[in-house]
Amino acid sequence: MGRDKATLAVGGEFLWERQLRLLREVRPEVVAVSARSRPRWCPADVAVILDGRPSRGPLSGLAKGLAGLRTTHLLALAVDMPRITAGRLRALLARARPGRGVMPVRDGRPEGLCAIYPVEAAGLARARLKGGDVSLRAFAQELAEQGMMEYVEVGWRETVAYSNINTPEEFEEALRKTR
Repeated sequence: MGRDKATLAVGGEFLWERQLRLLREVRPEVVAVSARSRPRWCPADVAVILDGRPSRGPLSGLAKGLAGLRTTHLLALAVDMPRITAGRLRALLARARPGRGVMPVRDGRPEGLCAIYPVEAAGLARARLKGGDVSLRAFAQELAEQGMMEYVEVGWRETVAYSNINTPEEFEEALRKTR
């Protein structure tokens, strides 16, 4: 995108504002932002979980979040998903069980940045960071193989809710759909 996606505005709200509002609607015990450094836009009342060094992508943030978790599950939500709703997040949370998370799958691809992770996944996340494959897909697959992740196939009408913004064209499309 060439700029911080969190500062893009869709529907009159910056993406960071929107996602924090949705998370607060779900009423978690703690709301935190995962980043390499504290974002300038981050409100003072929001905790920041800094990626471990060196940062190895989204798994770094998940690993740190899971390591510091004081609850049974972590809800991961990417800042660049402007069509997700609090209702969809609540539906995912309702499917989570002790020791098992929930991850939507759209078009055959697991969506690791809008998922529920069990605290028991912390050790596996740390181990993955020490290895070669730090992709969320590989992490999710290993969690599923160990019975710690349930995949939930998303219907074709719901797939747009789980899509993210990666290009200026996708951003323009998101703007059109919120008008």
